[in-house]
Amino acid sequence: MSLTKEITDKKVNFEFNKEFINVFSKKIKNNDTLFLNSTLKEIHPSDSADLIENLIPEDRSKLIELEGFSLDPEIFIELNESIQAEIFIILSIESIVNILRRLESDNALKILENLDEKKKNTVLNKLPPKDRFLLQEGLSYPEDSAARIMQREFTAIPSNWSVGQTIDYLRENKDLPEEFLEIFIVDNNFKPIGTASSSKVLRTPRDSRMNSIMKEMQVLILVDMDKEEVGHIFENYNLVSAGVVDKNNKLVGMITGDDIVTVVKEEAEEDVLRLAGVGDEEITDGILKKTKRRFNWLLLNLFTAFLATWVISKFGATIEQMVALAFLMPIVASMGGNAGMQTLAVTIRAIATKELSSGNITKIITKEFVIGVLNGIIFAIITGLIVQLWFKEINLSMLIAISMILNMIVAGLFGILVPVSLKKFNIDPAIASSVFVTTITDVIGFLSFLGIGAYFFYG
Repeated sequence: MSLTKEITDKKVNFEFNKEFINVFSKKIKNNDTLFLNSTLKEIHPSDSADLIENLIPEDRSKLIELEGFSLDPEIFIELNESIQAEIFIILSIESIVNILRRLESDNALKILENLDEKKKNTVLNKLPPKDRFLLQEGLSYPEDSAARIMQREFTAIPSNWSVGQTIDYLRENKDLPEEFLEIFIVDNNFKPIGTASSSKVLRTPRDSRMNSIMKEMQVLILVDMDKEEVGHIFENYNLVSAGVVDKNNKLVGMITGDDIVTVVKEEAEEDVLRLAGVGDEEITDGILKKTKRRFNWLLLNLFTAFLATWVISKFGATIEQMVALAFLMPIVASMGGNAGMQTLAVTIRAIATKELSSGNITKIITKEFVIGVLNGIIFAIITGLIVQLWFKEINLSMLIAISMILNMIVAGLFGILVPVSLKKFNIDPAIASSVFVTTITDVIGFLSFLGIGAYFFYG
């Protein structure tokens, strides 16, 4: 499996507008495959993918079905998963097989795992035995493991080879990757013992031994390591590439920097979307799919809103006595909610980047408590003064000031305690933290504001 990355002659940063999309759509309707093929070949695969994604589904389907139109695998791997799934329905088994055979193993695996089981098995049976074995082995590993993002195409040579032997091997072997920066040096058991950069090899006399120019210190990735952890390793050690080894420490693949960029991007997007309660939603998803995906989250928020309303209902007499309380309740709740979300966002990021650990958790919780106290005092003074100028009621000013301090402290503490607790129970904190923190700050805000008012000022 190989894919030549001939993109140097492609137009990059291509900008297309509504008019261009309309022209492209008309060419599809007119079956102008010559224009369509030449246009997509002229621009970068990423821009070509964007163009295809911006077509309406009907035009996109007709484009794929056009006789004489060939979907470049480079373009296909740049499409988002929902569009890929849409195209899978149209493409024949033979076409999918042809795409996979022209891709590097990591990209082929990424596409294959998105097929339904029946079509996946059919495609695998159509592939050559060697390719089939590699892909089946890749599918046997956990979805978020290093094995799913590694490529099986890498360059490895024995330690006793000379530089000249290595150069001749690189020139003559057609099965090597099209591009590589590192050459892995392995022992007789195919265990990596060092690496050498391709530039180092080219600059060294031919009679020099490879083990004399290799770097023995190397960072190796376990095949079942979580891909997010792999991203942290690449960041910590400023890696361009790294070898992947199995449980016997044998070299089985390689992960490159571009793979990690994709992982980091996907993880960041995933955390942001989950924090908002929309999961892995794509902009190209249909209306019904988007509605269904958001429904459960909104339903949960509805129940938590009723909980806050129930707290308010317990102080109806107090609110009737002092109607101004009803006007000011949203201030306390919103300030606490915003403060909680600030802490929550910082905490989730710290968890994701491994900056938060058992060694510093107590220190960080203490810090958030102090921040909550300081912000509480500052905003208590500001809010209290505004309320006093507005209502000319000292008790009301004192009440909202005290509530502001309490809610800001609670917001800071629970903004860190909730995601940390969820993490301990192996629940993704990005998924559920926001609804819990919002509920807690709303309930505590209303309870402190109305409770203190009922028992100390307006009881």
